[in-house]
Amino acid sequence: MKVFGIDIIRGSVRSRTRRPVYALVVIEDGQVVSTAQMTAFALSRRIAAEEPDILATDSVQELAPDQHDLVSFMQTLPTGTMLVQATGGERKETLQKVAARYNIQVERTDPFAEAGAAARIAYLGGGAAVIAFEKTTEITVSRHRSPGKGGWSQNRYIRKMHGAVRERARDVEGHLVAAGLRYEKTERLAFGGFSRVHFTVYASRDAIPVRASTAADVQVRIEGRRLDRIRYEPLTKRPRYLIVGIDPGTTTGIGAVDLDGEVVELFSSRQMGTAEVIEHITGIGKPLIIASDVQPMPDAVEKVRRAFNAIAYVPPQDRSVEGKLELTAGTGYANPHERDAVSAALDAYRSLKNKFQNIAKRVPPGIDLDEVRAGVLRGRSIEAVLADLSGRQKPAPAPPESPQPQPTPPAQADDRLVQLERQVRRLQAFVQELEEGIAGKDREIASLKRQIRYERSERGKTLQRDTDIATREAIIANLRTLLRKEEKRNKSLRKRIERMRRVEELQIGEGQVAVKAIASLTHDAVRSLAADLGLVEGDVIAVATTGGWGRSVVREIADAKAAAVVVPGKSLEGLDPHLIAAALAASLPLVAAGAIGLRLSGKIGTADEEGFAAALAAWGERVEEHEREKRAAMLNQVFKEYRSEREKEVRRHG
Repeated sequence: MKVFGIDIIRGSVRSRTRRPVYALVVIEDGQVVSTAQMTAFALSRRIAAEEPDILATDSVQELAPDQHDLVSFMQTLPTGTMLVQATGGERKETLQKVAARYNIQVERTDPFAEAGAAARIAYLGGGAAVIAFEKTTEITVSRHRSPGKGGWSQNRYIRKMHGAVRERARDVEGHLVAAGLRYEKTERLAFGGFSRVHFTVYASRDAIPVRASTAADVQVRIEGRRLDRIRYEPLTKRPRYLIVGIDPGTTTGIGAVDLDGEVVELFSSRQMGTAEVIEHITGIGKPLIIASDVQPMPDAVEKVRRAFNAIAYVPPQDRSVEGKLELTAGTGYANPHERDAVSAALDAYRSLKNKFQNIAKRVPPGIDLDEVRAGVLRGRSIEAVLADLSGRQKPAPAPPESPQPQPTPPAQADDRLVQLERQVRRLQAFVQELEEGIAGKDREIASLKRQIRYERSERGKTLQRDTDIATREAIIANLRTLLRKEEKRNKSLRKRIERMRRVEELQIGEGQVAVKAIASLTHDAVRSLAADLGLVEGDVIAVATTGGWGRSVVREIADAKAAAVVVPGKSLEGLDPHLIAAALAASLPLVAAGAIGLRLSGKIGTADEEGFAAALAAWGERVEEHEREKRAAMLNQVFKEYRSEREKEVRRHG
């Protein structure tokens, strides 16, 4: 594997006057093979010429000022070259901190040292790959020159170029078909062939069996389809080792630190079971040590430790709150549960800090310190761990022609067997505990289901009862409304009956005529009288005022066959002549109140019978006079018509 590590010596990609100059360190198969100082242009040419597997840098901002320029730079890289940011992805760390995990010393002021550290970190699997393209590649085959204005051979020249584009496109398509890649093709027809052919290949750039090229008449461009946003993927999928402190209870607190003592997780939640705690810890890393802040370790924490087969840590004695506050100052915990959890993790790290420092002194550069620390804490020697890691990093040697199986020493096999048996017993005990817990949960679930069914049954009965009560209350409310209406109607009818009874009593008196009174000669007043006292044949109706009268009201009273209408005043002389005419036309007698001795009490009253009879007789005389006048007017009209016709006839005959 060939790795290029770079770092800026001077200049900046953001400057137009001072272009960057890079320090280049080339590592091949774990060894530094060359170093150089070169400009950005020279670096691009060397990358294109040697096609390294990895181009490593401590920050992609040393290659491009923004995302657009970075993508453009990555388009120029060979398809097999991966750009790696040695300091991580979205959450960057310092190069010195990342290098310390691999026991690499970095001089901050030496660009070649930083370039070498970035290259070695990437070679060992550290850092994050920069991903800027989708798994879709666009290949464009087009003309390399313009036809120009032309001359005598213009058509032949154009036909030659377009034919070359067609042939090169067919060659590219043949390679894609041979590689079994799925693609879509778009062609632009032109004289003699194609002026442009575009392939959309559903594969990453490194899987394309065609290279970008430029010839006299045709060019091939290969570009990856860029992502909306650059993302980073760690080169190594192995989770990091952690020291995890757990504070169990109603609210479970989790605090995790790495093997350098840096806090990487603070979390707390209510009602977290063992499975949820294990799932959460698995998502942040691999716990090497499970720590508790009390002694002995609680059962809930012990279950989690067994699940990961982690090393247990308990303090020699329970720590005071003041000691926890001092230990966790600056960690940013949110509650006492997170404080207790992270204090347990930091306490475990502090107890191992000197041991970790001694291990770092004995480990050569370029070795993952976390792996060595984990192996030593699990009881292995540093030499055995280093030998194992060196065997992993070196390429596997070619097997001999006739390999002979090496027998395992009996003592070593027995130790391994005992270790496996212990692990099996631990797992069996843990499985038994889980099964017992599951059985208890099943019983609890069954009990809760029975309770839910009972509650639903009782709830259903209560809801049905409430529904029936609500329906009946609505019926009762409607009946009460109807009852109030009927009571009002009964009260009104009683009043009406009482008034009618009084009218009847008045009619029974000697020499008296009963009278029903209304306020005005209008339809509303007449209807109100009919509703209260009734309006029947022979009734005498007295009006307080004749203002607002109408012919229809007069006809309505006449149709009811009232005996007479009593109008205010001592006589009919001052009455509206139109009203008198309407009454005469409707055959409705009008009498003056003063002529009949009218006496009113509310809506009823009485009048002298003799005066009323005299008034009716006087009205009868008025009616007879009206009839005579009517007949005289009619005869006069007939005479006038006859004379007019006679005069017309005399004038006509001479």
